Amino acid sequence: MNNFLGNLPTITKNLLIINVLLFLATLAFEPLYGLLGVFYPDSPNFKVWQVISYMFMHGGIGHIFFNMFALVMFGSVIENVLGQKKFFNYYFICGLGALVLQYGVQAFEVFQITNTIMPWHKYGTAFMNNLTMEQADVISSIYRTPLVGASGAIYGLLLAYGYLFPNAELMLIFLPVPIKAKYFIPILIVIEVVLGFSSSGSSIAHLAHVGGALFGFILLKVWGIRRTNYY
Repeated sequence: MNNFLGNLPTITKNLLIINVLLFLATLAFEPLYGLLGVFYPDSPNFKVWQVISYMFMHGGIGHIFFNMFALVMFGSVIENVLGQKKFFNYYFICGLGALVLQYGVQAFEVFQITNTIMPWHKYGTAFMNNLTMEQADVISSIYRTPLVGASGAIYGLLLAYGYLFPNAELMLIFLPVPIKAKYFIPILIVIEVVLGFSSSGSSIAHLAHVGGALFGFILLKVWGIRRTNYY
């Protein structure tokens, strides 16, 4: 185990350790999940630190396993390319970008129902009295369900890998043939876009994944990172 961790770049290694430790902590003390997961900004449960802490919360063993597997596989490579400081900034900005898109869309849903994006702060709970049952279910889901997981930041890493190493071949468990990153990762993101707009009742924040990838692409362009330097 020490050899494995010792071979990881510094930021990737520390992110892995913090994620695993906090996942174990939530297993021992479940209220941490609601305290550190991020709620819709108008929710009475929203706290400012949640915009960072949510990236270290996970909903189950499968959730954290796949995110940490991707962190180790792709994060190690991207950190070596960008350097520690840029990688650190890239990871967290992608995680914040995930929130921007996810809550931007949810704010639009709330506005369509209540004519304001922050009805709780404006009216208290009274605004719920005028809603249909279907509208109330939508609002309750948005206000009561915390967003958790490193997936937004992870999708930023996937985007960076596909951008920097477009001809790298990936072998997937469910697709046991090699497929180039420049094909697989755009397809994956398009699927997330489709799922994000077609499965509003899903517990998976597909648009957060898209937001992480989108902000990752913007950062790479702003920083002038060129793929031709990293074949």
